[in-house]
Amino acid sequence: MNRTQGRFVELWSRSGGARAEAVYADLARRYGEAGRHYHTLRHVHRCLRDFDRAREAIAHGNLVELALWCHDVIYVPGAQDNEERSAQWLRRCADDRIAACERICEAILATRHTRAPDELDARFACDIDLASLGAPRRQFQDNGMRLRAERPDLDDHAYAMHERRMLETLLARPRIYLTDYFHSHCEAAARANLAWRLAQPTPGAGT
Repeated sequence: MNRTQGRFVELWSRSGGARAEAVYADLARRYGEAGRHYHTLRHVHRCLRDFDRAREAIAHGNLVELALWCHDVIYVPGAQDNEERSAQWLRRCADDRIAACERICEAILATRHTRAPDELDARFACDIDLASLGAPRRQFQDNGMRLRAERPDLDDHAYAMHERRMLETLLARPRIYLTDYFHSHCEAAARANLAWRLAQPTPGAGT
């Protein structure tokens, strides 16, 4: 059992879940699907690093960590229901054994980033999911290329417009990050990265 699997198995079992190794095997298989370039276990590892840094500020750590493990377990490029289906996957695997399952599902659904959730746990899940926006510029660029690679259905101009709409929406918020911890650690760098990306020429513009 490798370190990543061991961490999940211990967390799943501690939270009341059964068949932890089988659940992890299915989770890892899904994150390793062909066509994924950003929404992989690499993204989960990055989320867990940010979770570990903020751990002392998070009241319900097991809940938030399980949401991070599961929030992209179902990912179909361009689909509008990935988070709902990821929450459904968790419900099936939890099989009524994980007491906090519905609260974990609420945190998963919050990573749609369509509104600010009321619960602090869900706000931490959202902020950790978006913490990579505040990464050093080279890593931010690499993440952008990985995200682009997941949408071969869109030509460069269509993808650029899709990306622009998302980034402009984030940049227009009073706060990108909803918790004080990530607001203080990531906000300024994320805004600089988004502004830089939006200043780049749009492929196909004017043609």
